Amino acid sequence: MEFGVHLPVFGPAATRDGVLLFARRMEALGYHSLWVSDHVVIPGRIRSRYPYNATGDFPLAPDTDFLEPLTVLALVAGATGKIRLGTSVLVLPHRHPLLAAKMLATLDHLAPGRVILGAGVGWMREEIELFGVPYARRGAWSDEALRVMRACWRGERAAFKGEFFAFDDLGCRPAPAHGTIPVWIGGHTERALARVATLGDGWHAAFPSVEKMQDGLGRLREACRRVGRDPATLTVSARVGLPARRSSADVLTEVRALGDLGVAHVILETGGRDVAQMTATCERFAAEVRPQL
Repeated sequence: MEFGVHLPVFGPAATRDGVLLFARRMEALGYHSLWVSDHVVIPGRIRSRYPYNATGDFPLAPDTDFLEPLTVLALVAGATGKIRLGTSVLVLPHRHPLLAAKMLATLDHLAPGRVILGAGVGWMREEIELFGVPYARRGAWSDEALRVMRACWRGERAAFKGEFFAFDDLGCRPAPAHGTIPVWIGGHTERALARVATLGDGWHAAFPSVEKMQDGLGRLREACRRVGRDPATLTVSARVGLPARRSSADVLTEVRALGDLGVAHVILETGGRDVAQMTATCERFAAEVRPQL
């Protein structure tokens, strides 16, 4: 099992010094990856239900600093040597896929083979519709966007014809270091799991309980069966909350259970707003939990 950590990309810790200090320390501790989340704006009034807490309320106010994720990863790429760089998740409708493909390929060209694209369709209608994407069709739009991005990475020239995008004979260089970028698709709906089976290199589950992870993996296997995909070809990852107050024994039990289900990569999010506290929490995990796995 490999372990990543979520970078301080929002709130008071989201500064140049905070990001670089945390990133370098995590690489020194032997973590395998660093991750960023994605919001371009935070509307003053949000009617959409936030899917990752009991209240459904988005936990950040509009005046919160929230750094653009690919810009952050470019900074971190130049300050680290080997640790992988991922998005958890990049909301596909926030960016035109030609631009996203270019930015990700450039990042992977400059940090060769280190980029993982965690990709999702997004949940916040108010934000997605600002970019001209119809919320009800964001899934179909995102499926096509992923195909566009892969076309850009695949060869010397790119061409595509679909419902939302069409172009012919485009150069989109540089290519990713190894010819493509692994795509770990987020989401837990039937449509999302079908997207994993048909378009993904992995499934990226956000804050699942062990029970929900087990259920999701069963549904993912069924989605793979329907399209003739071997589930063993997919990397299974999970983003897990790691608040400072959780005991190491409790965390160990949860991570072991996820590993027993086949989770290969765990991304830890401390939930802290202070770099020192975030670092201490990840140091404790590295010292007390990771050696027992």
